[in-house]
Amino acid sequence: MQRYSIYSLVRNALTHHEGWQRAWRSPPLKRRYQVVIVGAGGHGLSTAYHLAKEHGLTDVAVLEKGWLGGGNTARNTHTIRSNYIRDVSIRFHDVSVKLYEQMSRELNFNILFSQRSMIDLIQSFGKLRDLRRRSLAMALHGPQYQLISVDELQRRIPAMGSLDQVRLPPLAGMVHPEAAMARHDAVAWSYARAADARGVEIHQHTEVTGFVRGPDGAVTGVETNRGTVSADIVALATAGSTSDVARRAGLSLPLVTRNLQAFVSEPVKPLIDVIVNCPDVGLYLMQSDKGEIVIGGGTDPYPSYRQGSHFATFEDTVASLVELFPRFKALKMLRQWGGAIEFAYDASPIISKTDLPGLLVSTGWYGGFKSIPVGGLTFAHLIATGTPHPLAEAFGLDRFTGLKFLLEAGTVAQR
Repeated sequence: MQRYSIYSLVRNALTHHEGWQRAWRSPPLKRRYQVVIVGAGGHGLSTAYHLAKEHGLTDVAVLEKGWLGGGNTARNTHTIRSNYIRDVSIRFHDVSVKLYEQMSRELNFNILFSQRSMIDLIQSFGKLRDLRRRSLAMALHGPQYQLISVDELQRRIPAMGSLDQVRLPPLAGMVHPEAAMARHDAVAWSYARAADARGVEIHQHTEVTGFVRGPDGAVTGVETNRGTVSADIVALATAGSTSDVARRAGLSLPLVTRNLQAFVSEPVKPLIDVIVNCPDVGLYLMQSDKGEIVIGGGTDPYPSYRQGSHFATFEDTVASLVELFPRFKALKMLRQWGGAIEFAYDASPIISKTDLPGLLVSTGWYGGFKSIPVGGLTFAHLIATGTPHPLAEAFGLDRFTGLKFLLEAGTVAQR
């Protein structure tokens, strides 16, 4: 793998940048692999990397029906945080934050990691009680979540302006100092490059259309638009499409799929240097390195696989935005998008074997960008050893039949 540095940049500049190596190969698709991972998004590529790095498994193919990182990874906003309520969720996501902190150095790729903190605006006494409880739970495990006054809130977010005319003025705020941002597609590229350097094969434009089953019903491979590929293990990391892909193997998963939308403004000068979340009204925003204000809201109120904008949700989000940030009324919207996200019935992820031998799943990642490093680490452990990683023991499918639900209120802003 070619090492990126200021010296290699200068050296290649002298040759008009024509001497760079390809970031990853495009090898011919073999007919058999030890492991086939379906989905070359963040979680699939992270899993492949950790399989090679931690377990020495390199006979691995990552299959992607589109282009690398072009699915939900490209449709994410890019918040990284660990402010959850359940003990297992806090520990799990705190490890993910720590892995993100060292990712650029470890993978020799600039993911534009920016640990700028996240502030939750509290606009109701119910939410104040909820988030204070969350801060006490987090204090048991290390991550910080601190209560601040309205005056401190306005000092940290001067773009918010006066709160005199706000119908639901903030009562206080909670600061999560470890929260960060990173460039979503750079995360996928960095894992792809590192996994490829360790021998993993990545196959773009290779759509899985079905599954190969043995006499005992076990999954022994996949059918693709490029032919049949056999494997000892097939691992699904297909983000918002997992329930649809698994259904082709006759497997029904406890998932709900909804459209989550976001939009960005035209670039402006630096205004906001923190991530702002308003859980009471279903709004979050941040400013990208390019100056765009990245804005998101809640999910559509009904299940859907579409990847567009729902006007009612969009209108509610904008109304909340301009009430808290009235100066943003003059901003022009640059683009908008939606992504199909899947979440389990208890809003916690699933990293598990399935009822079909040979088929494993990593899914239920409601806002899965923050979990890419630790999701790949724990899924790779399950694939390689057949046993759950200690961080993910509670995330098995058996919890839905054994009344071991992990109801996680910290997954996403709730209206």
